[in-house]
Amino acid sequence: MSPTRQPFLRLAHRERVPRHEHPHHQIAYPSHGVLEVATDAGTWIVPPHRAVWLPAGIAHAHRAHGPTQLRTVNFEAGEPGAGFAGPVVLAVSPLLREVIVALTGDGRDARRRERLRRVALDEVRAVGELPLHLPVPADDRLRAIADALDADPADPRTLAGFGRAVGASERTLSRLFREQTGMTFPQWRTQVRLHRALILLASGTPVTAVAAACGYAGPSAFIQAFRQAFGTTPGRFGAPG
Repeated sequence: MSPTRQPFLRLAHRERVPRHEHPHHQIAYPSHGVLEVATDAGTWIVPPHRAVWLPAGIAHAHRAHGPTQLRTVNFEAGEPGAGFAGPVVLAVSPLLREVIVALTGDGRDARRRERLRRVALDEVRAVGELPLHLPVPADDRLRAIADALDADPADPRTLAGFGRAVGASERTLSRLFREQTGMTFPQWRTQVRLHRALILLASGTPVTAVAAACGYAGPSAFIQAFRQAFGTTPGRFGAPG
């Protein structure tokens, strides 16, 4: 049985759920804390009061950032799914949140649970996907750049500067980033920084320190970028949607 067959888990800061897969679709919802989901295709960061849809058969691992309360709801792979080929992070409406809480509670009425599952699936289809996927590039030179930015998201080097370090032209690297991640290098770097920002915020790091650690000129620039990406400020990102 996969670790997340349990409908409610309490995970300590930095606790990991080992790589696993399951034969059913799953919604994983951190009602508190930040959940990191890693697959061969990349990493997804799931802030509190958002959720990740995990299609059946996709191997993945979890890591908690901050004390995390994780609720999971399963759906049979044979029933019509949400239409997602891979994992996606979703906004969680008040209705979806209450349905998830009900389904991960103590209720044992099978017919009622099935009705609630159908409501949850309808809500998943209706809510918006959030830009919280960080694709993993395959090229070794891009991997070296990714490793450098993972070690220090505030690294100020341009793509040309990274190119000198990895032995490739800026033009070549720019083309490879678009081909392998679906993003330009600036877009991809922004995702790296926002992912790290969510993790740091979950650990209680002050906004000013997060801005500096993630390479922003100051708190105002960080707050603006955060709001553009998530529609809220860093100070409110953990509030229910």
